[in-house]
Amino acid sequence: MEVLTDLKAILHSKRANIYYLEKCRIMQKDGRVLYLTEAKNNNQYWNIPIANTTCLLLGNGTSITQAAVRMLASAGVLIGFCGGGGTPLLMANEVEWLSPQSEYRPTEYMQGWMQFWFDDQKRLQAAKRLQLARIQFMKTIWGKDRDLKSEGFLIDNIMPELESTESTINTVGKVNDLLQAEARLTKTLYKFAARQTGYGSFIRERSAEDQANAFLNHGNYLAYGLAATTLWVLGIPHGFAVMHGKTRRGALVFDVADLIKDTLVLPWSFICAKEGATEQEFRQQCLQAFTDHKALDFMFDQVKAIALKDDWE
Repeated sequence: MEVLTDLKAILHSKRANIYYLEKCRIMQKDGRVLYLTEAKNNNQYWNIPIANTTCLLLGNGTSITQAAVRMLASAGVLIGFCGGGGTPLLMANEVEWLSPQSEYRPTEYMQGWMQFWFDDQKRLQAAKRLQLARIQFMKTIWGKDRDLKSEGFLIDNIMPELESTESTINTVGKVNDLLQAEARLTKTLYKFAARQTGYGSFIRERSAEDQANAFLNHGNYLAYGLAATTLWVLGIPHGFAVMHGKTRRGALVFDVADLIKDTLVLPWSFICAKEGATEQEFRQQCLQAFTDHKALDFMFDQVKAIALKDDWE
């Protein structure tokens, strides 16, 4: 019992690591979770610090033992099976999460979420709050991040579009109108990022093979990992979406991931594509941005405030 307590000593909102692994075997050995890589002359073992890990993305050529899954679950680590580079193997917009099974998560957030979820207007208000928080996050981060500023991502240059979208969000009366406003802003941000980085013409296609699209896919799935972790820890099922569709599997994960995707994943996807970065270099840059700007903390704060109806009605 002491082991389980030790594993959960680090709050999920403060954990530092997301791992993407491929072509390896994950196992439990001597009370630790390791992954084994096969080299020409010998095999190498690498430790996974599970107590400081939020989620584990398993790509092509991976296998995992039951004992390793048991330890990951005891530490509250989400496991996601995906295709190469962190993008899905079979679906264009899904990643399958295996959630640790525990009935001892808090109940207040789930109960608070359900109190408004069946009311269309209250659900719309929750969706608006997420979208307004997304824009405010961008204003804050792009306004102070020196690295983004040096790459031309100056908040003043995009402020008219952000303020126009905020005005639209406050006046729309249907979720579909909110989705359209969100899509228009994201399309504008793609054009802005392509122009600032000199990327050239860009069309967002999840199946496209150009580097910017590939990095966007990869970075978005990292954000989905944070969102899925946030919802699991708070005990809110992924199906109770407020914006992306009541019948879409895992849609609430996409709602919550939207809080940070455009602010952090989008610009670094284009910057790293311009610099010819490798997939690993992009992933490291993305995860560093999540850590520097406390993306997971921000997700927790927003979801908790909505669930507890903290001055948002």
